[in-house]
Amino acid sequence: MTMSQTYAARRAKVHAFMSNFSVLVMFSGTAPQKSADEAYLYTVQKNFYYMTGLDREQFVYLAVKKADQVEEMVFIERPDPSKEKWTGFRMREEEVREVSGIEKVLYEEDFAAFWNRLMIPGNFTEVYLDLEAREMQGALSSAQHFAGQLHTYHPYLMIRNVYPVIAEMRRFKSEEEVEAIRKAIAITSDGLKSLWKNARPGMKEHQLEAYFNFDLKMAGVKDFAFPSIVASGPNGTILHYVENDREVQDGELVLLDLGAQYGYYSADISRTFPANGKFSARQKELYEIVLKAQAAVIEAIKPGFPMKELNEITKKVLTEELMRIGLIKEDSELANYYYHGVSHYLGLDTHDVGVYDGELQPGMVITVEPGLYVAQEQIGIRIEDDVLVTKDGAEVLSSAIPKQVADIEAIMATGK
Repeated sequence: MTMSQTYAARRAKVHAFMSNFSVLVMFSGTAPQKSADEAYLYTVQKNFYYMTGLDREQFVYLAVKKADQVEEMVFIERPDPSKEKWTGFRMREEEVREVSGIEKVLYEEDFAAFWNRLMIPGNFTEVYLDLEAREMQGALSSAQHFAGQLHTYHPYLMIRNVYPVIAEMRRFKSEEEVEAIRKAIAITSDGLKSLWKNARPGMKEHQLEAYFNFDLKMAGVKDFAFPSIVASGPNGTILHYVENDREVQDGELVLLDLGAQYGYYSADISRTFPANGKFSARQKELYEIVLKAQAAVIEAIKPGFPMKELNEITKKVLTEELMRIGLIKEDSELANYYYHGVSHYLGLDTHDVGVYDGELQPGMVITVEPGLYVAQEQIGIRIEDDVLVTKDGAEVLSSAIPKQVADIEAIMATGK
């Protein structure tokens, strides 16, 4: 199956969900304004990309369903040779058809007039939009703006949210999607090893980060999966620390949480290492506990296993081990040292979409990332791998990235 056929098959699943006399509208999005004449880096709306394979600004996908028949089309930015001298080449109709498999290509400037003609008979009853929303205070998406217009000009229309349908589809990765994640992981691995080999006490966290960034840019990565976390000493106990401006001290651990993005698919890897190349006895003791918890979780991954139970396994192992070494005396004390979940979906988004209440099934890709954060000792440890659920159990996609104490120390020694 070609990629254009893959996109067409995905759209067909959504079309089957639609009622007759309904319309599906999806927007590729636009880069928000930053300052003066500068915009932020454009990132395609991920569900639009998942459905079409198109990653250009100001595109609109539209599907009209009547009598169980669907007509689909895409509205694109009209190429302007004079503007292209400033902005670069824009997709032509032929390329849009080849990538997406959508034959009917119109221009975005004509969308409003087309919509008005479509609505004149008044026989449509529902409009499906991608209305993902994480907070009430956030900036409105193109779909949310359009929903507001529909309420004003077509109040008889029922607005339906197609987001849950696509999010459920995205929980299951195709072979092509898994391969893209593998590639992102491989690039991440190269950058991580470069960072390790060049690390030494006295460097700033952002200088360590620069070695990772350089390898990614050399590999052609245009954007990161998320802002890299390079957290030394006490900063390792802050889950989403991103300032990366502290000087790394001798004898400290450095917690890394980073990932490349390849074809819009993310890697998400965490490793923790000693700045001077050698774990102390205490650091190794705590590190091995986190590693033991991770191994127990990975061992439990198989089809039919409740996803939320993975965190219970994590907490059980961490509790038993911390009691063994005397760091805690009661189960409730674990929350002082471990305060996040162990897994999330991974894909087009680093924290990928989909519900977490169900059971694991083949084709899902999840992270496994237990951690310990001992603030009074200025020690933060997290070990994270990316795992594919298979029909027989689990495949650790990031297994080639070292995480054993001896292996990390050996790699760092090669850079001394």
